[in-house]
Amino acid sequence: MRRYCCIFGAGIIAAFLLTVGIAFKIADVFPLWTANWLKGEITLSEGSKVFDTWKNPPSPVYMEFFFFNVTNSDAFLAGMEKPRVVEVGPYTYREYRPKENVTFVEEGTKVAAYTPKSFVFLPERSVGDPELDLITTVNVPAVAVMNKAKDSFMFGPMVKVWMKSLGYGLFTTRSINELLWGYEDKLLKKVNAFKKVETEFGFMLNKNGSHDGEFVYYTGEADYMDYGRVDTWKGESKLSFWSSNYSNSIQGSDGSAFHPYLTREERLHVFTPDLCRSIYMEFEKDVEVKGIPAYRFTPPRSVLASVEENPDNEGFCSPPGQCLGSGVLKVAVCKKDVPVVVSFPHFYLGDAEYYGAIEGLSPVREHHQTYVDLNPTTGVVVRANKRAQFNILLEKMSRFEFTRHLKKTIFPLFFLNETVVIDDASATRVNKLLMITKIASNFPIFIIGLGGLLVIAVIISINRLWKKKDNTTYPTVRDEAGTGTEIASQAV
Repeated sequence: MRRYCCIFGAGIIAAFLLTVGIAFKIADVFPLWTANWLKGEITLSEGSKVFDTWKNPPSPVYMEFFFFNVTNSDAFLAGMEKPRVVEVGPYTYREYRPKENVTFVEEGTKVAAYTPKSFVFLPERSVGDPELDLITTVNVPAVAVMNKAKDSFMFGPMVKVWMKSLGYGLFTTRSINELLWGYEDKLLKKVNAFKKVETEFGFMLNKNGSHDGEFVYYTGEADYMDYGRVDTWKGESKLSFWSSNYSNSIQGSDGSAFHPYLTREERLHVFTPDLCRSIYMEFEKDVEVKGIPAYRFTPPRSVLASVEENPDNEGFCSPPGQCLGSGVLKVAVCKKDVPVVVSFPHFYLGDAEYYGAIEGLSPVREHHQTYVDLNPTTGVVVRANKRAQFNILLEKMSRFEFTRHLKKTIFPLFFLNETVVIDDASATRVNKLLMITKIASNFPIFIIGLGGLLVIAVIISINRLWKKKDNTTYPTVRDEAGTGTEIASQAV
């Protein structure tokens, strides 16, 4: 009797588990609960799972610099050869970028912060000594001054005399340290005597230990899709460099945080002060980093495409109406009118005329593509390579005779690769979090499976009881005459 009760009870439990599990599965309760829990944890708020790592990123960031050494400057200036360059690098620095002056505003829905960056040279990751290695490259201060003076009746002749007395030309040879972190320029000193200008020049001048200004970010508490999105930069919600609302818009994050539950179909925006604009990235492929599944997003060609290819880019033409081809962006408007042009390394995704004009360039996707690998569930950056090349626009200036053979050329100076891979400790935490969310999301299936196992156990138990009863035999019963009548075994 006890066995019958046990089987009956197990059957009821099995039916209950199957009913509840199927109901939970149809209602999608646990995935929704897990998603809401995770969205609540991934916010820029005190005590959240990501706040401390957002303030002090544990994963090491490396900044690599690659320079283009010009080997035929005289022949190029004489109009005899197209410029020939040799890529030299990397010169690698460990980059530290903690958030400082973190302040919550608007009832905790936004957070303001500064991100000072400091750089420490890593000889073991570099090809040489930046204090000793010399590079021949375009004399950027001279080009900047010449561009200011080319149409000036008074200033032009003075600059021409100064350059001749200093022995200045279109090219200069400097150490890596000088080119990166700055040197006092003699021509700029002369200009400064007449007009207040910075007398030092360097591609990273005053950038070691400084910040790009105050950012205000959405915390994601009101809407998880806003997590890490930039609200204002330097107190402004839009830029003023360009000629259209689209080009002046500040969109997306600063590249360090992305909202959870990403999809392959969405377009991710990133605002970067170095490029003076927002760019966007699109899904390319699925990848895996340290056991963490990720989506790779990368900027498509349309980001820096010509106006003919992408009419939205007309606002980036500077001056308005003077547009370049695909793969380049003139940023003089935010670089003190120095004719700086940005691109991807080796003019990757650019028109062939740009890399074809320089001997020694060869764009290769594996080496020159910018991308970020994001875990789609958490939005965590598991690997990234931000690559950008800085060039200068050279063209003939009639006032300066040594430019008489110049054709309009976008001349490469250097490119950088800012790279990061998630550290092992953070990867372990992300993998554990993904395991928890996976288990929680699949809990209804576990309940259904457990109910199914109980059903199988009940069926087996009932089957065994029937077989036991079928095998039961009864003894022979004798009548008074002594004759025996056998009662055959029968099923009850």
